Amino acid sequence: MQMEKVDIQSVIDQAKFSGFHWKVLLWCLAIIIFDGYDLVIYGVALPLLMEQWQLTSVQAGWLASSALFGMMFGAIAFGTLSDKLGRKLTIMLCVFLFSGFTFLGAFAESPTQFAILRFIAGLGIGGVMPNVVSLTTEYAPKRIKSTLVAVMFSGYAIGGMASALLGKVLVPQFGWEIMFMIAGIPILLLPILWVMLPESLLYLKQKNKDEEVTIMLKKLEPSLVGKEFVVAPLEEVGGDAAPLKALFQKNRATSTIMFWMAFFMCLLMVYALGNWLPKLMIQAGYSLGASMLFLFALNIGGMIGAIGGGMLADKFHLKPVLVAMFVMGAGSLVLLGFNSPPIVLYTLIAIAGAATIGSQILLYTFVAQYYPSAVRSTGMGWASGIGRVGAIVGPVLTGALLAYQLPHQMNFMAIAIPGIIAAIAVFMVNLSSAQQN
Repeated sequence: MQMEKVDIQSVIDQAKFSGFHWKVLLWCLAIIIFDGYDLVIYGVALPLLMEQWQLTSVQAGWLASSALFGMMFGAIAFGTLSDKLGRKLTIMLCVFLFSGFTFLGAFAESPTQFAILRFIAGLGIGGVMPNVVSLTTEYAPKRIKSTLVAVMFSGYAIGGMASALLGKVLVPQFGWEIMFMIAGIPILLLPILWVMLPESLLYLKQKNKDEEVTIMLKKLEPSLVGKEFVVAPLEEVGGDAAPLKALFQKNRATSTIMFWMAFFMCLLMVYALGNWLPKLMIQAGYSLGASMLFLFALNIGGMIGAIGGGMLADKFHLKPVLVAMFVMGAGSLVLLGFNSPPIVLYTLIAIAGAATIGSQILLYTFVAQYYPSAVRSTGMGWASGIGRVGAIVGPVLTGALLAYQLPHQMNFMAIAIPGIIAAIAVFMVNLSSAQQN
């Protein structure tokens, strides 16, 4: 008698949200919280580092970009490597890198040492993002996929807010080094993460580990418990021998380039603001403490934008939601260059956060849903890696603008222009070629 065949993707798509999903969501969320914390602490420490090491704004911009260079290589390398090592082991390696080497940054004795340590930490920061997004996307039921990924990735903004608040409380008393020491906490959690995080079902199936796949499917779909079944073979991406080549096949070439452009422009804005917002606001006449709160408002907006945008995307679609958010963000950044009452100022910064940090999160979700499973990690890794070039350009460009001592309005207008370009790029994505196997 022929046993029933069970399709992995169908089980995942139709599963009821359960404790298993909570476990995946919360542990991936925890990883991204620390990932966001590790990245934003440079913006918190920047004014003090410039004073301690007598850095110019251009030098400080290049120092900020050391982690971003690492993120570029990490996103591409670990996004592709996870297809061979598995999501779980790759995530462990990335957590070790970004946590351990950020911790060591507290003991750097020169800008050169600091830059090297930040580069290595950046490898982990960049590498972990596409993998936790890919893992969460894979296990999320279809009807709430965008919302769950957005909630998970909102941890990035939570980490940024924690960094800003802790910086305001701890840095005046203990110095910038305490922020980097706190970043070592995730290393202690690695054994727990290894036990709690599941491996990718698709990876297990590709490695012919059908017994483990069966156990995981029963956790996802309780009605399968006690039944005898076989797991249906995975669909292959026809004619796609190389994952990178597959990104340009099946009418995906234009959309792949548009994703890369959108990532570039979005990350340029995210890291220009994340690294330089406190300094920009100090230059505009605000205190260091107030500038930390502006960074907090930016990340609050990012979290609200990600979750709210994800909910709207599940109801409508990611494409129109992202286009609208980028346009709104560009408008808010232009208005930030003008004097406004505090409540208006905080609102504009929150909108800018929603349109930059929030849109970055939704872009990852868009890419994850656009590409078929066989090339998903590669697609996300390359989009993220190419986008890191924008992340590198952002702090350096903003530092150069500050060196020219341009009017306050011009600085924010320059950061707003990429938002319009990103909106156009997302608009050009061809949805008809999405998920073509």
